[in-house]
Amino acid sequence: MLIKELRTIFHKELDAIFDKDEVDNFFFMLTEAYFDLSRFVLATQPNVALAQEEEQPIFEALARLKNEEPIQYILGETDFFGLTFEVNRSTLIPRPETEELVLWIVDDSANANFPKNILDIGTGSGCIAISVAKTIDSAEVVAVDVSKAALEVAKRNADRNGVVINFIEADVLLPNFAAKIHKAKWDVIVSNPPYVCHEEKAQMQNNVLKYEPHQALFVEDSNPLLFYDAIAAFASENLSDGGKLYFEINRNFGTEIIGLLNGHGFSDIVLKKDIFGNDRMVRASLQSV
Repeated sequence: MLIKELRTIFHKELDAIFDKDEVDNFFFMLTEAYFDLSRFVLATQPNVALAQEEEQPIFEALARLKNEEPIQYILGETDFFGLTFEVNRSTLIPRPETEELVLWIVDDSANANFPKNILDIGTGSGCIAISVAKTIDSAEVVAVDVSKAALEVAKRNADRNGVVINFIEADVLLPNFAAKIHKAKWDVIVSNPPYVCHEEKAQMQNNVLKYEPHQALFVEDSNPLLFYDAIAAFASENLSDGGKLYFEINRNFGTEIIGLLNGHGFSDIVLKKDIFGNDRMVRASLQSV
């Protein structure tokens, strides 16, 4: 089969589900991953032929796309902050907004004599912890998650990207969380915890609802700030003087999270918008009285 014929099949099968440009993007990503054929080669040599035995994996990928499975899970990896991360259904797919959170931490580190000790709570694929460790040479990073399966992925990602991180299985909602972390004070605590309310499901796409881990996404409508409250309480007791707490947040709860942080004794609270104009990140400092 010719590559151009395969591309036609992709559009025939997927144009009713996805935008045509998105279908092309899927096609190019798969042909590069499976056949090492770049977009330029495909554009200039559309009559490249595939052997019959080469066709099976890409047709399997096509079937998974028809079921709206994320392309990142099909390929088994994604790019984040200039690095490549393994992802699977045990981990969320890292978003561009989270890259902005990492960049905020990195930029702050260039303007102050910190951080030395960084704790990432709810690390998932390890994208935040690994990106920070890769970028800030002086950082000693510990990453925590409640999911053993996610931690296994994160460990492989740390090895893949050449950083040393201490990974710990722990649940921030349990009383023994602090005892499991084994460090008295942190310069930075960062978290992108579950923050999507169940009532928001109607606005979400099937590729997220059907495939990404709900444990890492959703929080009960009756207590949407559950994780922020638990992490802020921990941080108020375990950040160093002048230490900083960074959150990625649900855009609908910026004001509420600022109030929560004030209640836990934080100051210099900054609410920051993402590239899409949504309230998405918060930074707060802990100063001794």
